[in-house]
Amino acid sequence: MVRRLGLVAEFEEDRLMTSKTGSDAAVPTHSARRLLPWVFLLAAGVVAVDQFTKWWAETSLLRGEATPVLGEFIQWRLFYNPGAAFGLAAEFTWVLTVVAGLAVVGLVVLAARVLTRSWAIGVGVLLGGAVSHLGDRLLREPGFGRGHIVDFIDYYGLFVGNVADIALVGGAGFVVLLSLIGVDLRPGQAPRRTLRPSPELR
Repeated sequence: MVRRLGLVAEFEEDRLMTSKTGSDAAVPTHSARRLLPWVFLLAAGVVAVDQFTKWWAETSLLRGEATPVLGEFIQWRLFYNPGAAFGLAAEFTWVLTVVAGLAVVGLVVLAARVLTRSWAIGVGVLLGGAVSHLGDRLLREPGFGRGHIVDFIDYYGLFVGNVADIALVGGAGFVVLLSLIGVDLRPGQAPRRTLRPSPELR
């Protein structure tokens, strides 16, 4: 409970810090250099959990065999996915690998610009999911750049996913939420100047 209240307080602090503009703009309390290690640490945690659960799935589950967890709503079902979500683009694994690599590079660049803890959390979770998927593409069978993603969480027969998918969806949703409620990536930056007519021309 105390930890939850602390996270809520930090979230509200980030929101308030970005609500001021102009000469009253708050100076960010966190530097990008200070937050970047935390982004990478969070990403590493996501990768570790995702890869561990995939190892568990491969060593404990039979391919294609369903094991009920919450009835038919959530089941364990081992599946190797050469494509994207819902098995799309299964014949273009190399393209998906390139896209995953570009996503990782983009998220690292974004992480270097983060100045609030809220955005650090969102970007860190996204980066972890993207890195873990890229690792599967590069290192798993059937070969480099053509690796199949290990999926094992069956959602009512609609699709099969993994922890990295949860991180990507959750991280993306959190980033969208931050944008909607006005928490900026880089708060306290001076607003762009707009051209105004001089008093003589009014």
